[in-house]
Amino acid sequence: MGRIFVSAGHGGLENGGWDPGALAGGTTEAQQMILLRDVIVPELRSRGFEVLSVPDTLSLDQSISWINSRARQGDVAIELHADSYSNPIARGATAYYIAGNAERKKHGDMILLALIRRLPQLPSRGSKPDTATGVGRLGICRQVAIPSLLLEVGFLSNPDDRALLLNRRRDMALGIVDGLEAWSREINGKAPSLEQSHPVVNIRINGQNYGEQGILINSNGFIPVDLVDRLGVNLTQRPEIRLVQYRGVVYVKAIELREFNINVGWENSTRTVVLRSISQICPGMFDRIVGYGNTSEVQLIMFLKANNENALAEFPDLPKLYREEATVEGISYDIAFCQMCLATNFLRFGGDIKPSQNNFADLGAVGGGAQGATFPSAQIGVRAHIQHLKAYANLEPLVQEAVDPRFRFVTRGIAPLVDQLSGRWSSDPQYGQKILAILRRLYESADLL
Repeated sequence: MGRIFVSAGHGGLENGGWDPGALAGGTTEAQQMILLRDVIVPELRSRGFEVLSVPDTLSLDQSISWINSRARQGDVAIELHADSYSNPIARGATAYYIAGNAERKKHGDMILLALIRRLPQLPSRGSKPDTATGVGRLGICRQVAIPSLLLEVGFLSNPDDRALLLNRRRDMALGIVDGLEAWSREINGKAPSLEQSHPVVNIRINGQNYGEQGILINSNGFIPVDLVDRLGVNLTQRPEIRLVQYRGVVYVKAIELREFNINVGWENSTRTVVLRSISQICPGMFDRIVGYGNTSEVQLIMFLKANNENALAEFPDLPKLYREEATVEGISYDIAFCQMCLATNFLRFGGDIKPSQNNFADLGAVGGGAQGATFPSAQIGVRAHIQHLKAYANLEPLVQEAVDPRFRFVTRGIAPLVDQLSGRWSSDPQYGQKILAILRRLYESADLL
C-alpha cells in the first residue's frame, strides 16, 4: 500500500517571517490546520496506512522538496488549508487539483464527498483546477511528483465554518481520512507492481501532429523539452518547474506552458496533448497595459456571468463601458476588465468598497478616505479606473477630462507592464500575477489562447 503525505498549510518561514495564513476569530489558519492534521494522522495510522507528516517549520518550497525527496510510486499527498474572504458570508470546502487532469478532479470530488458525508453542515464548493486560484497555479498541485491535492476545509472568516472547524474537528478529520483512504486504495489498485512504465501520448500543436510523442505520468501529459525550446519558451529562469528524465529524454509537464501563453488541452479519444501557441494576440503585448484588447463585448459578458451569474444585475453595461472608455485612452480593455474582476471579485464586492460607490478598482480618495473614492455613475467610475491605469502605463496626456482623483500623484509611465502594478496599485506582491491569471482565463474562455 502506498503512503500518504499530509501537510498543514502555512506556519513555515516565508519572506523572512513566520506565515500564520488567514487570521479570524482569534485564531490562525496555520494553528487550525496543524490541529486538524494532528487528528488525521493517527487515524490514518490506526487504519494501517503509513503516513508522513510534513514538518510545520518548512516554507512552501521546502515542503514540496521534502515530499519529493521521499515520494515513491503509489504515494499521494494532501495539503490542508482554510480560506478567508472579506465578506463573511462566503463559506464551504473546496478541493484544488492540477488543471487539465480529469483523474485528479475525480480524486478531489472523492475527498469532498467523504468530508460532506461526515459533516453535512459544511457546504461543498466542488473541485476546481488550480488555474481558478488567484495566481493561476498552486505549487502543491504542480510541483509535487506524486498525485496531490490542496483541500480548503472551509472559510476561517465565516462564523459557521469556523465553528465547525473548532467544535467538529474530529468529524471533519474522519471525513478527510475516509476520502484519503479511498483515494490511496484507488491509486494503488492501478499502480503497476514492477518497474514503472509511462504510457506514450500524441502531441498536436496548432493543428499539426508533432513528430515525437509525450508520456503520461500520474495522469498528467508531459512533452519533450526539445519541443518547449521550439516554442520559444525559456524554462531556465523557472527552477520550480519540474523536469523528468525518462528513457533518455527530458520531459516537462504540458500544463506548465500555460503560463507562457500557450493553450494546453487534452483530447481523450486520441490520447493527444493539444497545444496552441498565441495566434491572435501579438507577441510581447500580453501583459502591456497600453493596447486595444482582443475580446468582444459578448465574450466579456459571458466570462463575467460564468464567474458570477448575477454579476450584471446592477451593472449591465459594464463590459461595454470598459471597451469604450479604454479604447478612447489607448488602454487594453481586457487588462482593465480583468483588474476590475479581481478588485470586485467579479462584481460581488464584499470588502470596504460598496457597489454604490461605482469604484471598480479600489481607487483611493484624496486624503486617504477610509472607504476609497466614490463616483457619480458607473461610466465615470470606469473612466477613472482607465485614467489611473494610463497614468502608470505611459506619458501620454488624457483624451478626456480627468476624473481620477489621484491621477496627478502617480509618477507617469512607471509601470507599463501589469506585474509592475504590484507594490504600487496594491501592496500585494502577487497583485499583477493575479490580474494576469484572470486574463489567461478570459482568453481561454474566448478561445483566443
